[in-house]
Amino acid sequence: MQKKYLFATTAAVVVLVAGAFTYKVCAEKNDGVAAIVNGEKITVAEIQKAYNENPQLKQVPFEEFYSHAVDVMVNSKLALQAADKENIKQSPEFAEQLKAMEDDLARQMYLDKRVEQSVTDEEVQKIYNEYVAKFEPQKEVKAKHILVDTEEQAKEVIAKLEAKEASFDDLARQYSKDNPNLGFFTAEMMVPEFSDAAFKMKKGTFSSTPVKTEFGYHVIFVEDFRDTKPLDLAEVEPQIKAGLAQEAIGKIVEDLNKNADVQKFDLKGKKIEAK
Repeated sequence: MQKKYLFATTAAVVVLVAGAFTYKVCAEKNDGVAAIVNGEKITVAEIQKAYNENPQLKQVPFEEFYSHAVDVMVNSKLALQAADKENIKQSPEFAEQLKAMEDDLARQMYLDKRVEQSVTDEEVQKIYNEYVAKFEPQKEVKAKHILVDTEEQAKEVIAKLEAKEASFDDLARQYSKDNPNLGFFTAEMMVPEFSDAAFKMKKGTFSSTPVKTEFGYHVIFVEDFRDTKPLDLAEVEPQIKAGLAQEAIGKIVEDLNKNADVQKFDLKGKKIEAK
């Protein structure tokens, strides 16, 4: 049943995500009319509204978006006109689908409204303050590595570093089969053999012997050490809000059940006793 409405839905989505097509908007001079489809107008304002309501489109100039959007909206209008000729809106199937969509929208709007009341800035700040208070710093190391297949290759790299024949970066480009730059990491983020070696080293030194792991043989260079810090509020706010929203929905549903007369039955028609 859903497939019958796929075209209309797809057309609406394409209007919102259409790609770049160079076009000079002259329709604005035509009383704001972008197209006329069997006597029905599509306005520049409609296309502008679709463009404005999708922030992802801001990277594409409206003039470039416009041309393709006109074609999509014309096709969508044609499909709607054809549906009206066949009285689709008067069919029982349409009424059933419309009722389901209305019910879904009503449920979602109700939950959104209740969640918005629960997830306040004060509650977000409270959760963030708790996170900061409980935060335990961990040691991080910033390192590079040269990863090779054999111990002999690793020893060859170390010998060249000791003889100062080439820089670590030059040797990494020549030998390493992996990206040498690892950035900052905690001990848990790497395999034990690698972390054990890296965290025992001093800043500015390279490993004097090859470090073997399941990936091969590593020559490690330690660039720096630091302690981890709590993330800024802006970085964790989305996760905090998502967690609070989930909790709020659970509480809302629990309250609805408590205040309602609900009877449940199994497949044999026997009443299911409330737990």
